[in-house]
Formats: sequence, C-alpha cells, structure tokens
Amino acid sequence: MEKELSFLDGVKACLPTVLGYVGIGIAAGVVGNASHLSFVEITLLSALVYAGAAQFIISGLLLLHSPISAIVTTTFLINSRHLLMSTATAPYFKKDSILNNIGIGALLTDESFAVAMNQVSNKKPINARWMHGLNVTAYLTWIVACLFGAIIGNWMPNPEMFGLDFALTAMFIGLLYLQLISDKSKKITNALLIMGTVALLVYFCMRLMTPELAILSATLIGCLIGVVTDKWQSVHTRS
Repeated sequence: MEKELSFLDGVKACLPTVLGYVGIGIAAGVVGNASHLSFVEITLLSALVYAGAAQFIISGLLLLHSPISAIVTTTFLINSRHLLMSTATAPYFKKDSILNNIGIGALLTDESFAVAMNQVSNKKPINARWMHGLNVTAYLTWIVACLFGAIIGNWMPNPEMFGLDFALTAMFIGLLYLQLISDKSKKITNALLIMGTVALLVYFCMRLMTPELAILSATLIGCLIGVVTDKWQSVHTRS
C-alpha cells in the first residue's frame, strides 16, 4: 500500500523551486527599495500581495504616483490567471474541508501550481497536507527573500544593471522546460504546437484588449485546444 503524502513531502517537493523564489524575491525586494518603499512596506507587500509580477508592477506604479484604483485594478487583472489555476487544482481537493481549500487557494502560485500539475501528470498522488507543505514553504521563502532584497537594495540603486528585472521571466522559462521534459504522457511536438498557438493568440488578442485580458483569453482558448486534442488522440488511439 502506497504511503500517504505528508506535509514534509510537500516541503521536499518545493525545494527544487526554492532557489527560484529566492532569486525573484530578492529582486522584488531590491526593486521595492528602489521605488522608495520602506522595509515595513516591502514586508507587508510580500506577505499580503504575495505575487511576484504584481509586486514588480505595484512598485513601478507607486513610483509613478498612480492612483490607488489603478494599482488595485492592474493587480487584479495580472493575478486573474489564478482563477484558472485554482479551477484546475480544485477537483483534486473536493473531499477536503472548505478551510483546507481556502488555504490552498490563498497560497497557490504559478510555481506551486506547476509542481502540483507535474506531480499529477506523472500519475503521482497529491493531497491537502502535501499541498500545504508545498505552499507554506514557498510562502515563507518568498517573504524572507523579499526582506533580504530590501536590505541589500540600499547598495543596489539600479537593479536593472544586474538583470534582476529578468528574474521572473527566467524562472518561468525554467518551469516550462521542466514541464515539457517531465510529462511523458504527451508528445513534446503537441505541447509545442499548443504553446505556439497560444503565443499567436496572445499577439492578436493584445490588439483588441489589455495585455492581462489577452493572456487570460489566450490561455482559456489554449486549454480548450489542449483538451480537444487529447480527447481526439485518445479516441484515435483506441480505434
């Protein structure tokens, strides 16, 4: 009988992404410091917003003295992709309590979602305790990294010189690569085809709507294409 996953198993599953959180968190702290945010403000931003892309943009908007309404709206649109990730994750925790589901959803990130879906795609189980271990480890790592970035930011007034503004993009590229090589149930050519289709959809959608809505719309259409493709291939294989 297979051993049930524990909180510690979730912690271990998070370890491969910890360095990514550290790099991006330090970059977010440095950028926050360069935007004249105080140590306390950077701490609250990392603990309450807890979103790398949003924190970078919030720091920039604050530097431009943008109105609060614009900052809140922009942050909501940027993080609207979490609706998709939560919807995809929720079916695996239907038997758990509402509090467990709220806890999982509140701390779900792009990286923890990728780790969880990679576990599922490799036919491995996940449960609430495992997910909490994964999420809490990422959350605490992020806060500590942002705090460290805020401290060293005093000696790095121009973070772009060190390429820290590219840290988030670099981590997503790494996660995408790991997803491609680890999911043996799908052909890489099919995945690349869907990715290319989504990229084209983003390009055309951005001509009609905001970048955030364009990404959300393209992702939804890409998911639909992926589901239809998988269904067609499974039917074709059986026949």
